[in-house]
Amino acid sequence: MATKNLIDHFAFYVKDIKKTRAFYEPLLALLGAEPKYDYEEQGYVGYVRAGTTNQFGFAYDPTKPVGMNHVAFTADNRELVQRFYNLALSLGGEDNGKPGIREHYAPDYYAAFVLDPDGNNVEVTTRSSV
Repeated sequence: MATKNLIDHFAFYVKDIKKTRAFYEPLLALLGAEPKYDYEEQGYVGYVRAGTTNQFGFAYDPTKPVGMNHVAFTADNRELVQRFYNLALSLGGEDNGKPGIREHYAPDYYAAFVLDPDGNNVEVTTRSSV
């Protein structure tokens, strides 16, 4: 049996889909993901990285709670972690942990954290030594 992704797709509920899209789209593009499921008018946008099947998205539904979620995106190297972090801050994200080694996770775990416009904890991480 072939190994499969643990997660097929994951989505946050958000307060304002247009504002959320303006925040995430440049960040996800930096990591090589593009909108594949663009149903913004119906309340959902989903992003996929080329060559993969798993998906990250966000949805608008005024009856659902927002915030307090956590997602960790994978970057190819530390420089990309730094670029993601800087871009997130320039897009209105709030610092929740500057780029650096997180030895309590693993000796080579390099990550940064920001809060998105809805208060979700967004992490970008790599195991690369460069």
